[in-house]
Amino acid sequence: MTSPSRPVEPDGKPPATAPDPLSLVRSRGYLILLLIAAVLGVPISAAAFGFLALVNKLQSLTYTDLPQALGFHGTPNWWPVPLLAVAGLLVGPIIRYLPGNGGHEPARGFVASGPTPTVNLPGVALAALASLGLGAVIGPEAPLIALGSGLAVAALRLTRKSFPKQATALVGASGSFAAISTLLGSPLLGAFLLMEMSGFGGAVLGAVLVPGLLASGIGALIFTGLDSWTGLGTYSLTLPDVPHAATPDAAGFGWALLIGAAAALLGVGIRWLALHLLKLVEPRRLTATVLAGVIVGVIALLYAEWTGHPASGLLYSGQSALGPLLTANAQYSAGALTVLVACKTVAYCVSMAAFRGGPVFPAMFVGAAGGIALSHLPGLGVTPGLAMGVGAMSVAMLKLPMTSLLLATLLLGRDGLTVMPLVIVAVVVSYVFTLRLTPPPTAAPATEQNASGPPSR
Repeated sequence: MTSPSRPVEPDGKPPATAPDPLSLVRSRGYLILLLIAAVLGVPISAAAFGFLALVNKLQSLTYTDLPQALGFHGTPNWWPVPLLAVAGLLVGPIIRYLPGNGGHEPARGFVASGPTPTVNLPGVALAALASLGLGAVIGPEAPLIALGSGLAVAALRLTRKSFPKQATALVGASGSFAAISTLLGSPLLGAFLLMEMSGFGGAVLGAVLVPGLLASGIGALIFTGLDSWTGLGTYSLTLPDVPHAATPDAAGFGWALLIGAAAALLGVGIRWLALHLLKLVEPRRLTATVLAGVIVGVIALLYAEWTGHPASGLLYSGQSALGPLLTANAQYSAGALTVLVACKTVAYCVSMAAFRGGPVFPAMFVGAAGGIALSHLPGLGVTPGLAMGVGAMSVAMLKLPMTSLLLATLLLGRDGLTVMPLVIVAVVVSYVFTLRLTPPPTAAPATEQNASGPPSR
């Protein structure tokens, strides 16, 4: 009886077999990688803390301190217009002329593309600082992931030793873990975010996750220590004074279905508009980025004039605005919250098309504001509305269901466990609707060689 033939590559050679993850974990080299991940977790998490502290300082200097220094009593409602025009003046040339295009396009969502090349790090850092510090509606998570991976690989190369490509990728992932360790409120959340982004599973997931978790845990300790030492804050996603949530009932599950479907429709619309705006921005990057900044500033001005609430509630990622929004939700009418959701959504689309950052926090803020607005209707409390809105909008934008579920529930502390069944339904409905509503990617046209078969020898 003849044995089945082995598959071969087009050049006649047998395909390379993938390394056994269990053998990798048992190897001496893996232990060395764990040690490297632990050591690199300290400086990379400190660098991430410094980056977030600098962003926070820039926001305070440009939006609050500068207008006062110029003699204004408070920040004028029109202030975001010139502020974001300056942001466009800075970000456009960085994207156009520095290596790496300032990082990945946020309009295209999260893309696992491996460690950031060292030469791209200045452009990524500068574009993110200008975007985040001057008011663009964009989040800090994507730049931190890129910077963490790039810094880790750059440090590895300082040893002047040759490392396998797989080991380099593993160290880069550990750097990303360390950089984002407590930004989302928990190292575990950062681990789930990167795990779902990478698409790994099974034993391979364990081999990749362990060094990252180690770096992430050390990073969380560094973040806590630097907060205590500097007094600058933790820059972690937290919500103080969460209203008590009642046990879910039939009305709550009905709202979960509606919120999940509405978030999917809104998320698909946001991505569609952002991608179409990106097509307009890319050919004329320098002028279009300035124009995009002016548009976001005008949206903030209209919001402030219309609602009487400060424009800062619409600008930036929304990370630090979530707590005040929840605490002061009684001061917002349903109409004001609806205007906030609409204005933040449009500013979010424009910012993703022109600036540099991540899509997570603005999506969370839009979902939270929408959920709180719906809580003015019968059968829905503030806390369940916020939780379902955060989870449903996050999965609509990220397509990462486990991360979105944890974002919404861990954010609320003990009350998160109470509303978790509702959040699960909202996340699942939003995820399924989003996948059904998103058009499949267009296949690349086949080359003439592929159409006619392999070349003759």
